[in-house]
Amino acid sequence: MAMNAWQRYIAWRLLGTLPVLFGISLLAFILAQLSPGDPAEILLEGAGTGMPSDAEVAALRSYLGLDAPPYVQYGLWLWRLLHGDGGMSYHLGIPVFTALLDRLPVTAALAGAALLWAMAGGIGLGLLMVRLRGTAAMLLRGMAQVMLAVPSFLTAILLILVFGVWLHVLPTNGVESAAGYLLPSLALALVTLAMTAQLLDAHLREALSSLYAQTARLRGLSETRVLLSYALPNALVPVTAMLGNFAAAVLGGAIIVETVFALPGIGSLALEAIHYRDYPLLQGYVLFLGGIYVLVTLAVDLVLARMDPRIALGGER
Repeated sequence: MAMNAWQRYIAWRLLGTLPVLFGISLLAFILAQLSPGDPAEILLEGAGTGMPSDAEVAALRSYLGLDAPPYVQYGLWLWRLLHGDGGMSYHLGIPVFTALLDRLPVTAALAGAALLWAMAGGIGLGLLMVRLRGTAAMLLRGMAQVMLAVPSFLTAILLILVFGVWLHVLPTNGVESAAGYLLPSLALALVTLAMTAQLLDAHLREALSSLYAQTARLRGLSETRVLLSYALPNALVPVTAMLGNFAAAVLGGAIIVETVFALPGIGSLALEAIHYRDYPLLQGYVLFLGGIYVLVTLAVDLVLARMDPRIALGGER
């Protein structure tokens, strides 16, 4: 039975993910191999038995398979991956995928809260920019520019000072309650919130000056109806694409924000892997991050194709 345009688009996008995932696995292995330091030596030193001898280091390297040629190590690692085995973490002593999945709920909750901030705040601010006139609109656009200029780590520090040190109203480290996600998710989302507002503002103004918007006004529709029923659906397509990319990036682990707020997510786990030269864990993290980004981007593309069928018609060529 012949496939329609939508089915062909899905098949084309799914096939396109395979070489990307293979490239990510190769990149993850190469990055781990290029990392300085010898994990066998670091593990023995961390055991507290003093300076290890060359024989001890060589024995541990042989046990871990680090003395094999790189292409052999990569082949064995890839074979295990295809069978659902990401290897064992050197310093944690547990399977890599178990370590990542244990930390994933914290990062997923952080990403979800940040996405809500960016989506609700960005769309609301963008609509206000369009509806307001004069000084008020200029102030909102200026505020968005300031939000874009402040990096997330500085925003995190300012939020800690204001709400944690001075006002004592919100927790600033750990996730003992849902309130622990408020400040880190806001710090993570502010830049994307401002970008969303600016993007929506630009597309809404373009849509409101279009021929179909003018025709709707001639039919007697109010400006609010034209904005919400005609201009907004078209303007949401590029906004959805940007928010989808943001969600994929955050799910990969917001290392800086997780570190500042002491959140036990996969971003902080990646820092541990780098510190201990934990090759399997570092490889698993890069592969996990890349895989999430590819899958979320795929899902966003499919949503966009549903929102605008022209994407599917163009993507199948």
